[in-house]
Amino acid sequence: MTDDRIAQIRQFNRAFSRWLGLFDEHYSQTGYSPAESRLLYELDAAGHSNSATLARAMGVDPAYMSRMVYKLVAAGLIASSPGTQDKRRSELALTADGDRAFGELDAAADRAIADLIAPLTEMEKRQLVSAMQTIGRILDGDDGTASIVLRPHRVGDIAHVVGRQAQLYTQEFGWDGSYEGLAAEIGGKFLQEFDPATDACWIAERDGRIVGSVFVVDAGNGTAQLRLLYVEPETRGLGVGKLLVEQVIRFARDKRYRKIRLWTQSELLAARKLYAAAGFTLVESKPHRSFGRDLIGEYWELPL
Repeated sequence: MTDDRIAQIRQFNRAFSRWLGLFDEHYSQTGYSPAESRLLYELDAAGHSNSATLARAMGVDPAYMSRMVYKLVAAGLIASSPGTQDKRRSELALTADGDRAFGELDAAADRAIADLIAPLTEMEKRQLVSAMQTIGRILDGDDGTASIVLRPHRVGDIAHVVGRQAQLYTQEFGWDGSYEGLAAEIGGKFLQEFDPATDACWIAERDGRIVGSVFVVDAGNGTAQLRLLYVEPETRGLGVGKLLVEQVIRFARDKRYRKIRLWTQSELLAARKLYAAAGFTLVESKPHRSFGRDLIGEYWELPL
């Protein structure tokens, strides 16, 4: 890592500590230091523990932990009793006063964060949380698989999906802007005619950011049509597309459709691979001129 990167990370750490008031003598306008507050938090989460385990969890020196525990025991916030497994290690737990103190501390911390982000727009708040989740995921060594969440569409999602998918197809396959027109027409019709009994949309999110989507609509005659499947490049290989396709299949079976049908292009190799792996078969292909390219359109179907 370059000296510049190290300096930027340290600068962020200093600013982050200042924003959260971590250097205040009394954290979040309470009578407790950040370390004491963290100790109460760990005990509330665990129910009971011992000094050695708490020191490891918090990453502090055992002697420093012992001093904090002694102080909070004397204040009547922590109770100490002989350990059930090892009599040499005292078991620690919050007292009734400790529970009340933690409740006040937790509420004060919530208010402090609420005040911190109050001036931000809703979009800025979402970006802030997403960036923090990304930092945590990277530093924890998470490959991102477990952080994929599927949810129903919300206001603004369809426009985002249409624009983003059109951008990707232009960048990756050289399609022109007419595809965005088609996608916008599909998205608009979905919103205008949406019926939760027969239609659905799932948005894939990672760290609060949209990384994929898929739609399913009623095509008539017992057929569900899969539409506008896409996955962001950064999450390809994490199983996002597989999750989305499986969700469509489950939905179609639950709604008692007889089959699922979709239209794709022969050059969309990753999508075709997904469909084949899910059990779809190619039933028809036709050359056509669309999106500024000579393409081969393909119809795939999955009997249910």
